[in-house]
Amino acid sequence: MLDAYGVHDLEVRKKLEELARQSKRRGWWLEHAAHLRPDYVDHIALEDDATYIREWQPVMVPGLLQTPDYAEAVIAGGPNYMEPERAAQLVKVRVARQAKIEEGGASYTAILWESVVAHPLVSVGIHREQLAAILEIGKRKNVTVQVLPFGAGVLAGYSSAFSSFSFDEEPTVQAVAMDNLRGTSVLEGAEDLAAYANAYDLLRSAALTPDASAKLIRGVLRSLKEDTS
Repeated sequence: MLDAYGVHDLEVRKKLEELARQSKRRGWWLEHAAHLRPDYVDHIALEDDATYIREWQPVMVPGLLQTPDYAEAVIAGGPNYMEPERAAQLVKVRVARQAKIEEGGASYTAILWESVVAHPLVSVGIHREQLAAILEIGKRKNVTVQVLPFGAGVLAGYSSAFSSFSFDEEPTVQAVAMDNLRGTSVLEGAEDLAAYANAYDLLRSAALTPDASAKLIRGVLRSLKEDTS
């Protein structure tokens, strides 16, 4: 169509092609709506619209980085019993969310506390596979993974896990989502957004560089292989 309408400007073509790809994906989660909480649907919609996504996770690997096996293990190991069919649907949705990052549809930065890397919440085999996946995903141009080391002290307890979203060309925080036992809460007030933007900046400043973070993850991965060999 671009050729037919004589659109030859490479930058314009790139933008229009990206819009076409996004239009095909928009609302993909609605086919799973029967298995999802309304607040989770809101969270997915924020991700799908975002141009910048930033996450802080002090407990487990963020959903946008999880392998299917890791996702299945943490979903099944939750505090409430879940029918296998619904658990399988949630795993499928969690993996589908990652297409946004895989396709380069958003700039994604994740900061993980060192305990997420060093102390498996799941079986060692699944954890090893997960760490290897993080290293591969971290090589993408639109992805940055940083580890907040144990040496950062009380800063690790500065905030519970949260995700922040920007929807414009500039990475100004415009929404923040936090998961809890009752669902997902979304903050959009100016003071709340400023507080979480500041919290993220503090965490990022104290975190290891992406290269140093990858080195730490590789070290943990080697130690896990040695422990099980």
